[in-house]
Amino acid sequence: MELKNMIRDLSNLGCKNEYGDVALKLYETGRREELIRYLKKCRSGLVDEMHESQRRVDRIDTLIRQVEKEI
Repeated sequence: MELKNMIRDLSNLGCKNEYGDVALKLYETGRREELIRYLKKCRSGLVDEMHESQRRVDRIDTLIRQVEKEI
């Protein structure tokens, strides 16, 4: 896939819609270093969401174990 299209479609990767717009402007204006920092910011947000999701899964696992103990 063409790099420009990948940047435009950041929302399909889980980033907020406005991330794609800003990233595309950075790419089109040749501001590659800023683009890299911006993409890392998006990535960091996704990692944070992943960790929060894992914490929720862990809490559900704990609940399951507690209920299983009662059986």
